[in-house]
Amino acid sequence: MTIEIVVYTIEAALKAQEGGANRIELCDNPAEGGTTPTMGMVDVIRKNLTIDVFAMLRPRGGDFCYSHNEFHVMKKDMYQLQKLSVDGFVFGILNPDGTLDKKRCKELIGLARPLKVTCHRAFDMTRDPFEALEDCIAVGFDRILTSGHRLTALEGVDLIAELIKKANGRIAIMPGSGVNEKTVEAIVSKTAAKEIHFSATAFRESEMIYRNEKISAMGEEGKSEFQLRTADPERIKRMRQLAEKAKTLRG
Repeated sequence: MTIEIVVYTIEAALKAQEGGANRIELCDNPAEGGTTPTMGMVDVIRKNLTIDVFAMLRPRGGDFCYSHNEFHVMKKDMYQLQKLSVDGFVFGILNPDGTLDKKRCKELIGLARPLKVTCHRAFDMTRDPFEALEDCIAVGFDRILTSGHRLTALEGVDLIAELIKKANGRIAIMPGSGVNEKTVEAIVSKTAAKEIHFSATAFRESEMIYRNEKISAMGEEGKSEFQLRTADPERIKRMRQLAEKAKTLRG
């Protein structure tokens, strides 16, 4: 079972490796659903991790329909990230009609080679998952990260299972979103997935002693700058045990 952990900080990346992850998906801006990480972060993480580092290529939050300038940014970021020895990229571009932008995805994949490429959850925003599956295969993606066109992978488990059958080994299908200790066994058992994607998110208290209680998270409601996001290596180990158990029981 391949375990991929999505991380947003250097600390979380180190914890993911400690927990036995096979690969990290490295992003910035969790509140936006993940954007391209900074070159400094990638450089430091790459030098401190022995597991695979896949970098998100997403120039902004919001939809996955990008302008000419935004696409140019993605290509520039890819070029810089390649120099930092990442192992792969995670991206997805859609047309306004909800189909995969095959032309621009294929161009990015060509520029990325020989590194691996994952189509992220832009896939879940396509108009037809089976059409998008064939398009992803046609342009050369190595895997698809998907919640089965639903909010969570457990909700979309039937579609994920069908996608894996339709793919028939032509592309890897990796369930993600809402994958945790309570859901991973059911997801693996029902889909026969060989890869799984989750965050194992944990928060730790800030080391700040002085705290201005009149300001919270620079004004962002419901947030605190004194709760720092990381990953829990023990959760990752437990998730692997549960996933492997489900895989074994399924046969």
